[in-house]
Amino acid sequence: MTPPLHLRGHTWHGRKGAVANSFRYSVDYVLLDAEAEVKGSRLFRRNGRGITSLWDGDHGGAPGQGRGAAWVRDVLSARRLPRPSRIRLLTQPRVLGFVFNPVSFWLCEDDRGTLYCVIAEVTNTFGDRHSYLCCRDDMGPIGPDTQVSVTKIMHVSPFQPVEGRYDFRFDIAPDRIGIRIDYDRDKGGVIATLTGQLEPLSDRGILSMLVRRPLGSVRVLALIHWQALKLWAKGAKYRTRPTPPEGDLSR
Repeated sequence: MTPPLHLRGHTWHGRKGAVANSFRYSVDYVLLDAEAEVKGSRLFRRNGRGITSLWDGDHGGAPGQGRGAAWVRDVLSARRLPRPSRIRLLTQPRVLGFVFNPVSFWLCEDDRGTLYCVIAEVTNTFGDRHSYLCCRDDMGPIGPDTQVSVTKIMHVSPFQPVEGRYDFRFDIAPDRIGIRIDYDRDKGGVIATLTGQLEPLSDRGILSMLVRRPLGSVRVLALIHWQALKLWAKGAKYRTRPTPPEGDLSR
């Protein structure tokens, strides 16, 4: 049994260009071994009802139809990439049964515990999902200074074009997380970060989370719409939702 970890973090978004906007909010994520039995907080359940929970069906495939870590192994095998010794999932948990995750991260490690591949699982507010395979061409270690670039192909914000490039940086340490995503940095795009300290997930930590940030990702979804309203009021160009990409993963 492997106890899950609690990321008491912050996310910061900064939009550059003609219509600038920025915000910083506190968030709570869990980091756990995606294939191990969970032991720890009584207020957290794996594939079961609880105040907070994580369901495999929420990840690794279409929302609500996911296959969890089995999906990760299948997509890596189909691309003839190295088989991970451990797969961890960094994501926001369900709170009182509800969840919305703008982005979750599958962390793939070799037999020495070295991170060599990350799958960024992106979900938009329209219910579309697409995942981006982040790894070096030589499948070498991903460290804090490693930049991995992928082509953006799914609509996320109606105030940004579909086209562009994501540049990812992952600083994954035993006691902290630092993730940075630059979208079209050279063209005045958006910078997004997720940072925070890791600690064992506990009943006390969950209760504190519910007091400080009630309703979990319901709050996140509400804040996304609030920021969208602010952009609309500032005159940002609105783009209608295009047809989602056919495949569920790209690089």
